[in-house]
Amino acid sequence: MLPPAVRRILSSARTVAVLGAHVQTSRPAFYVPDYLHSQGYTIIPVNAMLAGQTLWGRTVLASLGEIDEPVDVVDVFRRSDALPGHLDEIIGMQEAPRVVWFQQGIRNDEVARALEARGIEVIQDRCMLADHRAL
Repeated sequence: MLPPAVRRILSSARTVAVLGAHVQTSRPAFYVPDYLHSQGYTIIPVNAMLAGQTLWGRTVLASLGEIDEPVDVVDVFRRSDALPGHLDEIIGMQEAPRVVWFQQGIRNDEVARALEARGIEVIQDRCMLADHRAL
């Protein structure tokens, strides 16, 4: 059974920025957003190493700060110990996301508390693909 917050987020979100998006099809940072795209979500790929390439019909951006449209969810595919380095980037977005989602295996309570203190909902250690399929 999905927690009510997860159900609400997946049902209402339409635009997902993917921090750490990847081109390798065998990696979760590719196949999770690829699945979400196939389900009608708008995916904004973010990865400095892939900036300028195209994924899911969008140009890969180097940072979250380059996003110039509202984002419902920032879906994070970065190691837990790298999350503090992205905190200012998330907080500094032109328009704050409603939710920051740390994918399965990713958890950082300190970063989560800092985001929540700014009114951003945080989901930790859950897979958007698996949860969406469970809807």
